[in-house]
Amino acid sequence: MVSLRCTTAHHSLLGSPTCLASPRRRARPVVRAAVAVQADAQAKVSLIRIGTRGSPLALAQAHETRDKLKAAHSELAEEGAVEIVIIKTTGDMILDKPLADIGGKGLFTKEIDDALLQGRIDIAVHSMKDVPTYLPEGTILPCNLPREDVRDAFICLTANSLAELPAGSVVGSASLRRQSQILYRYPSLKVVNFRGNVQTRLRKLKEGDVHATLLALAGLKRLNMAENATSVLSVEEMLPAVAQGAIGIACRSNDDKMMEYLSTLNHEDTRLAVACEREFLAVLDGNCRTPIAAYAYRDKDGSCSFRGLLASPDGSKVYETTRSGPYSFDDMVAMGKDAGHELKAKAGPGFFDSLQ
Repeated sequence: MVSLRCTTAHHSLLGSPTCLASPRRRARPVVRAAVAVQADAQAKVSLIRIGTRGSPLALAQAHETRDKLKAAHSELAEEGAVEIVIIKTTGDMILDKPLADIGGKGLFTKEIDDALLQGRIDIAVHSMKDVPTYLPEGTILPCNLPREDVRDAFICLTANSLAELPAGSVVGSASLRRQSQILYRYPSLKVVNFRGNVQTRLRKLKEGDVHATLLALAGLKRLNMAENATSVLSVEEMLPAVAQGAIGIACRSNDDKMMEYLSTLNHEDTRLAVACEREFLAVLDGNCRTPIAAYAYRDKDGSCSFRGLLASPDGSKVYETTRSGPYSFDDMVAMGKDAGHELKAKAGPGFFDSLQ
């Protein structure tokens, strides 16, 4: 008489204990369970892989993108349908040198672009002010999320504004755009290179490395850290970086499915403003050695107002111009291009040679 032994070895996979009459039959439930688990895993393969840097701000922007995709498309709301892939960039790895000394534009996007072209991710989320004016062949950037506040925040433990800082005070900033505008208006101040993510820079400020710093208000808001701003600078006092406050989402140019998804998220007013500013930047061949600022927006009459600035790093030379015209893609691109050519002519070739 064969005695039956009851085992619960596969309880967790199959849902109930299985009684086995002989040892040779024990492998069968295991095989079926493995197949079931494998099939389940295949069913949960991500529909979209989002590539992003790993800083808290970059992740906040990736999460915002993910949440908007889930809200707009029911199939993406399923658990695991959208995956966030963190990619370390050159700009994240080298923090002890100014951006201009290690290659300038593209330091925060190259590795992410490579992953996109190699098919390791499906879309890439960027801070638009980090994106070079020329995209890698095979990629397209069809989507901008609604733009956040473009202004800069002044952060200081001892003064309420740049004007209140005593002569000789040290302001930390890695941005030549900010440096040139600070020194233009407050030549008695000193500006030093000050890199790192938002949290790192706030910590260094509290530790006394510098007396004050400036950060994009958009980043502070996206991190729910706007309370750290001592005051907010007007765009008249500190013209923003090209595309500041805008998030851009890229995909492969032959990926119709991703372009369809991204088209539902695109904020057209932001896309047009960014296009205008980036055209201005492209004409001036902007890199991290050239302080350039620009801001295009829809005014109260519904038209586009544009202001652009080109400066020397020490603030001794500042060239500005403005434009106004219809809020349409062709007109705004033309405005940005024309404004860029005007300032390029005003500055003269010697100006750019001195920045090399």
